[in-house]
Amino acid sequence: MIRAIQHSISRKLMAVVLATTFVALLMATLALLAHDARTYQRLAVADLTTQADIFARVSGPSLAFNDFKTASENLAILGKRPQILAAALYTPDRRQFAVYALREDIKNIPQYAGKSGYKIENGRISLFHPVMENGVLTGIVYLQARHMLAERLQSTLLILAAVMASSFLLAALISGWLQASITRPVLAVTKVARQIMQGRDFSLRAKKTSSDEIGVLVDAFNGMLSEVDQRTRELEATNRALEVEMKERRQAEEALLLADRRKDEFLATLAHELRNPLAPLVNGLEIQRMPECTPTMALQARAIMERQLDQMVRLVDDLLDVSRITTGKLVIRRETVVLQDVMQHAIETVTRLIDYRGHVLGLELPSHPILIEGDSTRLAQVFSNLLTNAAKYTNDGGQILLQALVKQGSVEVRLRDNGIGISATMQQQVFAMFSQADHSLERAHAGLGVGLTLARHLIELHEGRISLESDGEGAGSTFIVELPLSAAQPAVDQPIKAFPARTKQRRLLLVDDNRDFIDGMAALLRESGHEVRVAYDGQAGLEAATVFMPDAALLDIGLPGLNGYALARELKRTPATHDVFLIAVTGWGQEKDRLLAREAGFDRHLVKPVRLPQVLALLDELALSKH
Repeated sequence: MIRAIQHSISRKLMAVVLATTFVALLMATLALLAHDARTYQRLAVADLTTQADIFARVSGPSLAFNDFKTASENLAILGKRPQILAAALYTPDRRQFAVYALREDIKNIPQYAGKSGYKIENGRISLFHPVMENGVLTGIVYLQARHMLAERLQSTLLILAAVMASSFLLAALISGWLQASITRPVLAVTKVARQIMQGRDFSLRAKKTSSDEIGVLVDAFNGMLSEVDQRTRELEATNRALEVEMKERRQAEEALLLADRRKDEFLATLAHELRNPLAPLVNGLEIQRMPECTPTMALQARAIMERQLDQMVRLVDDLLDVSRITTGKLVIRRETVVLQDVMQHAIETVTRLIDYRGHVLGLELPSHPILIEGDSTRLAQVFSNLLTNAAKYTNDGGQILLQALVKQGSVEVRLRDNGIGISATMQQQVFAMFSQADHSLERAHAGLGVGLTLARHLIELHEGRISLESDGEGAGSTFIVELPLSAAQPAVDQPIKAFPARTKQRRLLLVDDNRDFIDGMAALLRESGHEVRVAYDGQAGLEAATVFMPDAALLDIGLPGLNGYALARELKRTPATHDVFLIAVTGWGQEKDRLLAREAGFDRHLVKPVRLPQVLALLDELALSKH
């Protein structure tokens, strides 16, 4: 019972009401009983005293005249009062004079009168009262009556029991009303709190049914739930943000670790790739110094040195372009170019490597020119990188196929080889910086892992995309480049403009303070059939140009006295040399350097070291522009 009350506020409230009612009624009953007992006793004594006084007045003459008969008759009158059990008259000397008893079994009537007053014992009250006549004691009256206090209290208790039962019934009704108006809202709040604890749903609310203190409690509870709900949502959002942040941080840490590992691999590969060409170059020089070196041996050594020099120049160019990518300075110069021309330049760049490896290069190009908007030099760089990779990662005597397919609004170039192929996992990383598909020590041309990254970035600058297809290791690879077509396309049956044969007897002016470089380049150009003049400073170059009237001029930028920019401006301002095809030759290859060269009047910009095929290709452009 007690446990049931402890776990129920409604039972506690009912117990409080009933206990309070019970205690109140019990105290009232005890007070009423005490008051009734005291009142009854006082009234009983007063009533008996009054009767004794009346009886004393009536019996006074019979005592004075010693009239026993009259005294006995007076006593017999008391039979009319059944509560009087016995009576007696005593003489002044306290001797019994006459006696009355309601029943014969009443034997305890005193023989002598006692002191005046009353006494209550054994459920009876007895009283001695003096009889006075003119102030003289003429006798004493004794009365003995029933003291009905127990019967009186019993009847009172019955009445109070009925009152208590009625009160308990009324208290139960009041408790039920209180439960409906007080405990029910509290129980509703408890139910909502239990549901929230079980389901963590802070959107629940308790229903308000009154505007009293319970209503204030419900409002406060609902307000607390709203605050907790808001704080919970904020905490959950913060936790989600922290989870995302932790995930991003882990990914960033993993990316940093991967980048650090790739950096170490890159540095090791860079050292390896830079050392590899140096040894053949040193050996080639040693061969040419040998007294017994024959022309055939010298030719073979020079071919080896040229291939290794090409490799070193490509490494340096790729490193410079990677620097431009990371600093956001790599930009392109858009113009309308013929895709077939771009491919031709790319093929010329890698022809020596393809021939050296013994590969067969197949071409499937449309017969009509394909016009695109872009930077011909950068696009040629993309396709030469792809061709170089195909040549390096295909075993000797392999097959390489270059195709171009015109689609709606774009052209798709596919470069397919039957080389080492690329695994499915590596295909997702092959375009990442410093990423390499082949890490084997025996691979002779590992590269730096930047060529494909550079190619992807350049294609994206041309608003195109590059992708890879491979069936796995040993199954070859296909790189797909998509580029948007130029809005102005020629007629389909228009033939491709072929490169004209290199024109002999071009007058060329070479100006550079590096005598070894400029004298060597002059010798190569003379061997190619051109007429060449050389100057070693800017002022000498200007004087030679006004006399020699060259078709093209290769000018260094860092010239003593008159620098290359100033020399170019002077040549463009002079009417006799206004149309000279100016080529800047410098070790500075940033985009700002190219912009300065264009502003000074240069037509093309070459970054040292400059090779003979590069110069001849630019002279071919000169021939094409004047064709």
